[in-house]
Amino acid sequence: MDDIITQIATYVMNPPPFSETAYRLARWVLADSLGVAMLALQDPHCRTVSAPHPFQERADGCPVPGTGWRVDPVAATFTLGSLIRWLDYNDTWLAQEWGHPSDNLAAILMAADWVSRRRQAVGLPPLRVQDVLTALVQAHEIQGVLSLTNSLNRVGLDHVLFVKVASAAVVTRLLGGTAEQVANAISLALADNGPLRTYRHWPNTGSRKSWAAADQASRAVWLSLLALRGEMGYPTIVTAPTWGFQAVALRGQPLTLGQPLGCYVMERVLLKLYPAEFHGQTAVEAAIQLSPHVRERLDHVARIIIDTQESALRIIDKRGPLTNPADRDHCLQYMTAVALLYGTVTPAHYQDEAAQDPRIDWLRERMEVREDPQFSRDYLDPAKRTVGNRVTVVWDDGSQTGPVTVEYPLGHPRRRAEAEPRVWAKCAQNLRGAFVPARADALVALLQADTLGDWTVPQFLEAWTL
Repeated sequence: MDDIITQIATYVMNPPPFSETAYRLARWVLADSLGVAMLALQDPHCRTVSAPHPFQERADGCPVPGTGWRVDPVAATFTLGSLIRWLDYNDTWLAQEWGHPSDNLAAILMAADWVSRRRQAVGLPPLRVQDVLTALVQAHEIQGVLSLTNSLNRVGLDHVLFVKVASAAVVTRLLGGTAEQVANAISLALADNGPLRTYRHWPNTGSRKSWAAADQASRAVWLSLLALRGEMGYPTIVTAPTWGFQAVALRGQPLTLGQPLGCYVMERVLLKLYPAEFHGQTAVEAAIQLSPHVRERLDHVARIIIDTQESALRIIDKRGPLTNPADRDHCLQYMTAVALLYGTVTPAHYQDEAAQDPRIDWLRERMEVREDPQFSRDYLDPAKRTVGNRVTVVWDDGSQTGPVTVEYPLGHPRRRAEAEPRVWAKCAQNLRGAFVPARADALVALLQADTLGDWTVPQFLEAWTL
């Protein structure tokens, strides 16, 4: 096998010890991801797209949290994965490639449940939540380290390809695969190549970006099942001349692991405390600080200057009409305008009703977005990894308020202590929208309990079903 596949397979089968910090953050990610999934259930479009078809339902299927659906593990992964990702509110990783490592959670949970129930049926012990947390650390690491040095976006491919690779690797192990089968599953995932990024950008921005990762994660589960049946792998899928992944997908550039695999990514993962594309999180925070000054003098705003990083310029600097929620939550100007007007940003602010507020586009028209080269350098600096934005409001008399600069967003590792109560408050609030208060509080208590890792995966998922 190509060396990079062997390295990933070896890491999956024989991981190094993971830190207490990694496991603590994995618990946060589990709670945060399930919380935003419960919030997404309130979106009618999300329920329509993510709901399983009747032929996918089965009495012995995987239970999808927050619902009464029980479906096969491939369909269950798509359903839960869509719920987690729908609102663009789950965790984030930023490097040469961007992404949301918790997009792997649906594949991990559903595969762990599926194999656990079958193990129990023959008298074997099921997997436990601790196994899920370990797999989550590994999936974050694989996706995140691949993202450090390999840019899919620069060749027009979507980051969810790395979700498929990471999920295929860890799910094959969870399902009982050997090192050879793990390697075969990784090669099958790479042989698929990946989807285009076009559904994230003008003029095609649309709701597929909310289920694209779920699609790739569910594909990963299917490829894992094929590998477990003995389907062959493709040893030089990465390096083969002319037809290999590097030659075709990366246009001749090498596919590399930027550093040894451990628990680096989970320890440094970014948690979202505002529902906005992560490159704009600090612009939202800056705008919230400016909001009390702007709301009272809205008619006197002449210009709003947003200094940002190069990555934000490429993916969320949007002018002109925004046609749907997926378009709006990937617009730096829109999220900044909402934060200036309302002093916060919620998922509801991206819906059609909220977008009818004429003041939002009025402010957008007065915005100038430009690159701050230092922000771009610090964004890629491994010692910093900032996500900086600076917002300045210029008034019609030539005076200005600001600039307000925020380099490290609230969910950044440098602000963990400040973020922790917000992470749990966000989870509790989201659960209260899906469950009666007493049950929501009980689920939060379970997620925080020292005994969480001892729960079997089927026990844990049953606690979430209707």
